[in-house]
Amino acid sequence: MNSPKMLVFIPTYNERENVEKICTGINDLNLGCDILFIDDNSPDGTGQVLDELAKKYPHVTVKHRQGKQGIGSAHQAGIAHAYQHNYDFLLTMDSDFSHNPADLPKLIAARGNFDVTIGSRYIEANSLPGWSLFRRCMTYFGHFLTHYLLGIKQDASNALRIYNLKKISFETFQLVNSISYSFFFESLFILKNTGHTLGEVPIVLPARTYGHSKLNFREAFRSGMFLLKLAIEKIANPGRFQQGRNIDKQDAELVDRQNWDGYWKRKKDSGSLLYEAIASIYRKIFIKNHLERYLKRNFTPSATLLHAGCGSGQVDQDLHKDYQITAIDLSNEALTLYSKNNPTAHRIERGDILNLSLPANSFDGIYNLGVMEHFSPEEIQNILGQFKKLLKPNGKIVIFWPHKRATSVAFLKMMHFVLNKILKKNVQLHPAEPSLLKGKSAAKKILQAASFKMVDYHFNIRDLFIQAVVVAEHGDH
Repeated sequence: MNSPKMLVFIPTYNERENVEKICTGINDLNLGCDILFIDDNSPDGTGQVLDELAKKYPHVTVKHRQGKQGIGSAHQAGIAHAYQHNYDFLLTMDSDFSHNPADLPKLIAARGNFDVTIGSRYIEANSLPGWSLFRRCMTYFGHFLTHYLLGIKQDASNALRIYNLKKISFETFQLVNSISYSFFFESLFILKNTGHTLGEVPIVLPARTYGHSKLNFREAFRSGMFLLKLAIEKIANPGRFQQGRNIDKQDAELVDRQNWDGYWKRKKDSGSLLYEAIASIYRKIFIKNHLERYLKRNFTPSATLLHAGCGSGQVDQDLHKDYQITAIDLSNEALTLYSKNNPTAHRIERGDILNLSLPANSFDGIYNLGVMEHFSPEEIQNILGQFKKLLKPNGKIVIFWPHKRATSVAFLKMMHFVLNKILKKNVQLHPAEPSLLKGKSAAKKILQAASFKMVDYHFNIRDLFIQAVVVAEHGDH
């Protein structure tokens, strides 16, 4: 049986005095590993020293990049190189001797136990000899934050790692956005959330002998803010940290006239991200249970349902075991999120709610949440007409329709006032809502115009007086 193919990756920037020593230290261990250095055009001549090492040692490869692009970016480039050259395992470490080459055999010995194994500063006592009290406190505080905000028990900010590339897909790493020091805890967070196993081996990390930490206060602050953003985003947009399944049907000819893609992929500042987190909590606590209750009341198990205008589908996650759900949306971005949140969905398609190209008489029921209010009265009649064609005889629709007097409407107005009038952010947290529901009689009138009979209507404390639930049915076509 062939030995696993392993690569040691080391990013460098102004490490002229260290790179030959670190290379020699690794070579002396006789690990049978190749070594990759990626240098960001170090002004101290590190690149030239590395080129000499590559000439001397056939197993050493050097890549040069134009300018300092960030340590996280360098690690992404090293990871890409490892996949491109079919390595089984990738070891990563720093070049300033904060990581001891002698610890590499510990990682290699543990390589079969976990998908990624980290050298940890927090397992054994006295593992940070020579560290100042301030630096020690900052390190432990960072560990506390990654543990309790992201749920990572391991040493999330340490670059001394071994990845089992046969267990981790390259696409998983592409979910990582950070190009700086926050790459380390973001990558572990994503690996954890995509079901990969994380392990640790104890290491001792003495105060640096060959140089100084490049993690200055500004970079530490940025990493802290990024960590906080991740903690909020895991509530607001959990699908961002998952890999999605393929969309079953794409229609390239559909035109997204209202720019729903822009809505779903818009860059979220701190204000809108907080709003999304609050909205996500509300959906999970109130809407999810509310929806499950109404679907159970109106449809039998294994019913075929259409989620028309599915969005990110956070509330659908537990429905697929009971129903065959087809999810459609005009936005590719929304469908990508839906596929991540709902990998077991019966079918996911791109479609226009105003012109649904699905088989007639094919669904027992159709539902949507917070969709109708975004359309004009004429468009709503068109949508209901589409629904009628797709429903089986006596099929039902369940519509969660935000009410004109809803608490959420007042809350949204307040948020826009604070963000735009006071903070001058010019933020639009939500698309326009020209057709908020005015009440039960208004809902009945709208449904009757489309030949639907309203069979149930609720607007109450169950969802904090936010959305009216409208249930309607029609007879034979």
